[in-house]
Amino acid sequence: MSDLSSEGTEAEAEADLGEYDGDRNSEGERHGRGKAHLPNGDTYDGEYEHGFRSGQGTYRFRNGASYTGEYLQNKKHGRGIFFYPDGSKYEGDWVNDRRHGYGEYTYANGDTYTGEWFNHNRHGQGTYVYKDTGSKYVGGWVNGNQEGQAELIHLNHRFKGKFLNGNPVGHGKYVFDIGCEQHGEYIQSEQDKGEGEEEEEPSLLVAPKWKASKITKLTLWTPHGETPPSP
Repeated sequence: MSDLSSEGTEAEAEADLGEYDGDRNSEGERHGRGKAHLPNGDTYDGEYEHGFRSGQGTYRFRNGASYTGEYLQNKKHGRGIFFYPDGSKYEGDWVNDRRHGYGEYTYANGDTYTGEWFNHNRHGQGTYVYKDTGSKYVGGWVNGNQEGQAELIHLNHRFKGKFLNGNPVGHGKYVFDIGCEQHGEYIQSEQDKGEGEEEEEPSLLVAPKWKASKITKLTLWTPHGETPPSP
């Protein structure tokens, strides 16, 4: 799973520094439409209000990153698209300079995430598509990690269940396109430790193991405790 290492910490320069060519108000503040060349090498072309970047504009960072979209008092705020130096991009909602609301992130490796964001992280409901395999994760996210009810859809089968920190946990089922389901649960396996051995370093996280319980025909979900009518 891709992390967001491409984000970089592109800090935008102060709005009222550097060379400026554009409209001003009666107080001499940048106000209206203008272009600025900032001391750090960045440029801004867009709207100003009372000396602040506010409204629509394009900000280009000297490292190759750029943002085109809405501003409010120097902060990215509203709808906008951000291109990162590694070729990844985010298109969606911003609040107070952070990805927040709904948007799509295309990663440098071609993976995509489309869904909800909270305070710069994937958070809420969203779909992550793995470009290499065509598989996709559809479901819950918490602080950037796959967590909650979800479906992991592969080419000819899918898994329905719960996730925690990117791994499936507890009861779930695999649904196969050939027309059957395998029910079971994911069990967190403990690493074997020799008797009396002191643990000198934290054990590596071991992926949970799938323990199958039964195979059935395709079933429709029914409320707990009710049995579907006999055929």
